[in-house]
Amino acid sequence: MDKLDYNLMKSYLLNLSDKIMAEKDYLGKLDAECGDGDFGIGMYKGFQNAKKAIEHRQDGDIGALLNAFGSAILSSVGGASGPMLGTLFIEAGRTVKGKGEVDLSDLSRMFQASLEKMQLRGGARVGDKTLIDALYPAVEALKEAAEARDGLRHALKAAAEAARKGAESTRDLIAKHGKARYLGEQTLGHLDPGAEVIELIFETLSDSV
Repeated sequence: MDKLDYNLMKSYLLNLSDKIMAEKDYLGKLDAECGDGDFGIGMYKGFQNAKKAIEHRQDGDIGALLNAFGSAILSSVGGASGPMLGTLFIEAGRTVKGKGEVDLSDLSRMFQASLEKMQLRGGARVGDKTLIDALYPAVEALKEAAEARDGLRHALKAAAEAARKGAESTRDLIAKHGKARYLGEQTLGHLDPGAEVIELIFETLSDSV
């Protein structure tokens, strides 16, 4: 397999929604350690609505599919997480508008565009203890794999592993961005819940192929 078609991308997004909804309590627990504890509920609501938004779509346009998915998250989750994760899927969709299938080069461009737009919008950088700590290394892994002309399965596995390591790295960081930054050193030793969501996004994508 060297490409993801429309049906596989749709199946991936539906499975991702189910996985994130299933992690509602875990994500809420992580957020309670460094925040107000409502992250899990927000993610549940956002991905539940995103799932509903694409369940019956059959237009064959991956770009439109991702846009609908991200727009549903953006419109239903408050705080910083809704805009950031909504932007991830919307920007990815904009990059492949009109396409019925995507290859590794497309995926690399999609997530690179998402990363750039999210950083422009939110201002977070690697080391700030945010979802960027997981997204940046995953995007780099995809870029390297695309340049090396690796197979899709191997590339996505590498990206998922990079996202996992990036998410785990947030345990040793002090929050410098978002609401958690007000807690300073109290955030040390805790995982960032947004980074955990990015890990799930790439793990589920890897599992899809």
